[in-house]
Amino acid sequence: MLKLELKKRIITSLFLFFLLTLMFFYNFVLITSLIVIAVCAWIEFYALITKILKIEGNMNKILRFICKTMSLIYLTILIYFIIIVKSLNYQLEDALVYSILVSILTDIGGLIIGKIFKGKKLTKISPKKTISGAFGSFLFSLMLVPFYLNVFTDLNIFALILITLVVSLASQIGDLFISFLKRKASVKDTSNLLPGHGGVLDRIDGMIFSIPVCLILFYI
Repeated sequence: MLKLELKKRIITSLFLFFLLTLMFFYNFVLITSLIVIAVCAWIEFYALITKILKIEGNMNKILRFICKTMSLIYLTILIYFIIIVKSLNYQLEDALVYSILVSILTDIGGLIIGKIFKGKKLTKISPKKTISGAFGSFLFSLMLVPFYLNVFTDLNIFALILITLVVSLASQIGDLFISFLKRKASVKDTSNLLPGHGGVLDRIDGMIFSIPVCLILFYI
C-alpha cells in the first residue's frame, strides 16, 4: 500500500513538473492552467469553509458568502498579476519563478529535515511539522541564492538572503493556514484530485502566500 502511494506521488510529481515547465514557456498553457488551478483551489477552499461552519453549527449564509467572495477575489487578483508579470516584466518574471522554487524547496526541506531530526513540534495546528523542519525549510530555500545572484544583479547577497527567508516564511505560513482549516474541517486533504498528493490546494497552499509576498518585495 505504501509503495503504491509512493508510486502515485512520483507520477503526479512528474506530471506537475512537466506542466510547470510548459507554463513557463507557453503563455496559453500558463493562462489555461492558472484558470483551472484557481477554480479547483477555490472549490476546495469553499468546501473546507462549508465543513468548518457545519461542524461548528454555524451555517450563516452571509458568512459563507463573504468567505466565498473574498477567496474568489483573492485568487482572481493573484492570477491576474501572475499573467501580467509573465507577459510584461522580465525582472518580476524571474521573481515569480523564484517564489515558486522557494516554496518547493521550503516544502522539501521541511519534509526531509523534519523526518531526519524530528524533535519538538512546531505547532498544534499541524502535528507533523517540527521546529527542525522549519529550520530545514529555510535552509533548503537558501540553496537557491548562489544560483540567482547573477539573475538579480541589482541585489547583493544579503538582500537576496533576506528576501528568500521572508518568502520561505510566507510559504510556511500559507501551509499552516491551510493545515489549520483542514484540522478545523476534520479532513486530511483538501480533495483527492492529485493522486498521492491530495488536492490542488494542498500543493499550492504555500504559493498563494509566497508569490504575492515575493512580487511585492522585488517590486519595492
